Amino acid sequence: MTKADIAERIQERLSCTKNDSIELVELALEALKEAIVKEGHVKISGFGNFVVRKKADRTGRNPQTGEAITISSRSVLTFKPSTILRSRVNGK
Repeated sequence: MTKADIAERIQERLSCTKNDSIELVELALEALKEAIVKEGHVKISGFGNFVVRKKADRTGRNPQTGEAITISSRSVLTFKPSTILRSRVNGK
């Protein structure tokens, strides 16, 4: 499913113009992005949690040479679905 598909469904349900539904999707996604960057987490009840996690430096190996290298620290975004969403995905 794409942003355009989501906008189309919103347009059908709200009986609004295509441009209005696209703008609504863009605004919602922008709000999510800003909250994740600013707060480090977003919880959507019945859907799940987006959390920014910090990964420390670690040692890895170059697969071609076998040489040990240091993989620098970084932030990663994780998603954990709610139990409601997980149940629906699993057909319960």
